[in-house]
Amino acid sequence: MLMSRRPLIMLILLVAAPMTIWFALIQGSLDIGAAQLWQSLRGNADHATAYQVIHELRLPRALSAFAVGGLLALSGALLQVLLRNPLADPYVLGISGGAAVAALLSMLGGLGIGWIRGNAFLGALASMMLVFGLSRLGAAWTHNRLLLTGVVMAAGWGALISLILALAPSAQVQSMLFWLIGDMSYSTQPGMALLALMGGLAVSLWLARALNLLLRGENTTAALGENPVYLRFVIYLVASLLTAMAVTLAGSVGFVGLVIPHLLRLLGGSDHRFLLPACVLLGGGFLTVADTLARSWTAPVPLPVGVITALLGVPVFLFLLVRSR
Repeated sequence: MLMSRRPLIMLILLVAAPMTIWFALIQGSLDIGAAQLWQSLRGNADHATAYQVIHELRLPRALSAFAVGGLLALSGALLQVLLRNPLADPYVLGISGGAAVAALLSMLGGLGIGWIRGNAFLGALASMMLVFGLSRLGAAWTHNRLLLTGVVMAAGWGALISLILALAPSAQVQSMLFWLIGDMSYSTQPGMALLALMGGLAVSLWLARALNLLLRGENTTAALGENPVYLRFVIYLVASLLTAMAVTLAGSVGFVGLVIPHLLRLLGGSDHRFLLPACVLLGGGFLTVADTLARSWTAPVPLPVGVITALLGVPVFLFLLVRSR
């Protein structure tokens, strides 16, 4: 029954994903009709204001939101296999904590948005290497050891974040909190994130058979010709890099990487040949809609997109979870 659902679910997601981008482009303080939008997308600048709003504001932000949602959902699906833990999400290993500390210190130093993003990416990479190195120090590597190391590192980064917020001038605290909750306001260059998403999806699909085997246990994986140690390292590396790119672009957007893979497993099963591309489409579309609502519901005052993802996603997930039982 699950296999018969998968083509239908994938077809729905393939149709819905462009519609979420379309929804993001027409929603906002400036009303843009379908005809104006189509002409602007074709490069017709007769309506100068609409053309500028679409190409300089809404389209880059919508593509950035789609990329971040896809990155987080894909990373969450990989980490849940790696750690064999349904509570695993892109932030459980402390990667976002390292990025947050680096970004907040950059804000505290008055650096520009480019420096903030660059330092956030370096902070995420440093945290990734630190967690992986400590989890292998003095003992054999296991998924439980990696998980515990990541949780402890995340707690340490959380303490540093609290210290920075306590010492920061009041004028900077709001922008810091927005970044911590998730903010797409400055996401105007989606190119690198989209490339990272496509590359991550390609590598993940290449590993899809091995991921299916890993769900059955490492002994089964090894018996069927895969190297579990190498596979764990590749999964950790890919998931960490995807998370680092997402955090760099949008801050710590919660919920997406934790729940989107679970929703799709409830609907279509755990075959990663289906699950991975479906996570990209559903995660990207979901965050695009959430970000559009975040900037338009209370305009001109924006909301952090992480608030909207939780408000929209939690009831839907609980409903599906109860139905599945």
